[in-house]
Amino acid sequence: MGFIILLSDINSPQDLLNLTQKEIKVLAKDIRKTIINVVGNNGGHLASNLGVVELTIALHRVFNSPEDALIFDVSHQCYTHKLLTGRYKEFSSLRKKNGISGFTKPSESPHDYFFNGHSSTSISSALGLLTARDLDKKDGKVIAVIGDGALTGGMAFEALSHAGQLSKNLIVVLNDNQMSIDHNTGSVSRYLSRLTTTSRYQSIRYKIDKAIDKIPYLGSHLEKFIFRFKRAVKGLFLTNNLFVDLGFEYVGPLDGHNEAALENVFKRVRKLPRPVVVHVVTKKGKGYSPAEDKPELFHGVGPFLISDGTVEKYDSLSFTEAFSNIIVEEAEKNKDIVAITAAMSKGTGLSSFSHKFPNRFFDVGIAEEHAVTFAGGLSKGGKIPVVCIYSTFIQRAVDQMIHDIALQNLHAIFILDRAGAVSDDGPTHQGVFDIALFKTIPSLVLMSPVSSNDLKLCFKWALENKSSVVIRYPKASCPTELPVFSEPVVPGRGLFIPCSDFVIENITEEQLKKQKNKILLVITGSLYSQAQQAIRSVLLKNGYADLYILRFIKPLDEEYLLEIAKNYTGFVLAEDGMSEGGICENIENILLKNKHKNIKKCGFADRFYPQGKREEVLQDAGLSAADLEKEIIECAASSSQKNR
Repeated sequence: MGFIILLSDINSPQDLLNLTQKEIKVLAKDIRKTIINVVGNNGGHLASNLGVVELTIALHRVFNSPEDALIFDVSHQCYTHKLLTGRYKEFSSLRKKNGISGFTKPSESPHDYFFNGHSSTSISSALGLLTARDLDKKDGKVIAVIGDGALTGGMAFEALSHAGQLSKNLIVVLNDNQMSIDHNTGSVSRYLSRLTTTSRYQSIRYKIDKAIDKIPYLGSHLEKFIFRFKRAVKGLFLTNNLFVDLGFEYVGPLDGHNEAALENVFKRVRKLPRPVVVHVVTKKGKGYSPAEDKPELFHGVGPFLISDGTVEKYDSLSFTEAFSNIIVEEAEKNKDIVAITAAMSKGTGLSSFSHKFPNRFFDVGIAEEHAVTFAGGLSKGGKIPVVCIYSTFIQRAVDQMIHDIALQNLHAIFILDRAGAVSDDGPTHQGVFDIALFKTIPSLVLMSPVSSNDLKLCFKWALENKSSVVIRYPKASCPTELPVFSEPVVPGRGLFIPCSDFVIENITEEQLKKQKNKILLVITGSLYSQAQQAIRSVLLKNGYADLYILRFIKPLDEEYLLEIAKNYTGFVLAEDGMSEGGICENIENILLKNKHKNIKKCGFADRFYPQGKREEVLQDAGLSAADLEKEIIECAASSSQKNR
């Protein structure tokens, strides 16, 4: 085979098999260069992908994908895998609308087994797949690649325990880079660090294995003796190994950037008839100094300047930044405020809080269920826990929200960042389910602030009232403040804005008063920018629409809403959540019961929404400014026909 210097020459994992070690090193550099260039333009998960280049090459050279199943936990580290499985030509479309996903996606390639974007699931999925194959007597290895951060999730331990019990030949590759989204914390991380001192055992183990390979087979008694002897040797040098106690063979720690050494280990591991953990140590951001120096900044990153790693920033204050300022300000006044996150202090705006109040900050790792119940305990002890988690990840703790918070009637505040449409990451990360999931929970309050100042008022109200409160907002810039956003918080009531506040052309009050078909647009807070644009466009076309913002999704002051509603001939209801089971469904029923019939309802339909920029996702869901304008105009037209 000729000397390969371009990644474009690799069309499938089979093309890797005849490469020399020199060629592999060139290929690894080309892969890193490609990933840096594309992520620099598109945004994406950079540090984690740069850390697993050699590991992924070794896996594809030893195992026969897709007959052998490679299952990546979270799968945000699958870029090298995609490049080696025939997706080089499409790689520049990474995370763009209609482009390839930033996660494994079965519809893209048979080499991708699951559409995975959440943590700690790979071992469970892999064990299930392997068991199904065994039942059908099908060949093929199953390999789960999981990071040390994902191993903090309880589901991973449940799967490890079951895998050890079943004693199937599952291969778990533990990618130990001492990081998840933020620096790993807790005993699991410290435990893995201690395991990096066990190379002495591995050296002796492989010498024994090499000697055994040269001995002719002498029967099962010798085989059993050798197995017991190796376990005894392991006990001398590797005490208290969790994986061994769970029934796994343990190999490691290994240099995750030594591709040749990894290959040799995987070839041996492939022959084992029992479950095995291969512990690999890698460096996040490998090969790109800005990401090596600050891997947490390059975990999930927007477009950046490749020459120095400078990351693009919002032109104005984001909701995350606004919350960061608010919680620090309130915590300075109230020593009972404590903050909790699940391995995402930076992403949820808690970095400043963690530095200013380190004794009142708790990063529990990737363990959302524990975060919620832990908050319940803190609340019972007299503290005011503020739990900050992305909307998509709070899905994992629905039972805890019901049983350990709402049922106990505890004072706790849940900040759901990335609610509604989320840019680039696709179906696994859309924050569109929280309203439907939590709206039916008794005593739980749901709030939807519209601006930075409104967020501050909502948060202060949540602090002062002894309720369980969820505050949700998008990954977006805060809109320009209006006087109405400073109105006092009244439980159940929203914010009313007459269309006259949006007039930008020569439209007089007299013209607005003459309008017969007046439409009320009702929205959740994060759709304000789209609603504002829509109403302005409607006004320019001689239409009429006022705006009602649902500061409270629950409870809902029905009398107040109906008092406003009597002035309108039609209603457009829009929420950045699932339409079925959402708040607009409730409002529609309230209006219908009170003889209001000209109603249009907008929200995310009963399907999963693909990746795209936030505006593209909203457009796909029929929630863009143009979509809302169209619904208002059609609603007004329907009113005209009924009035004839």
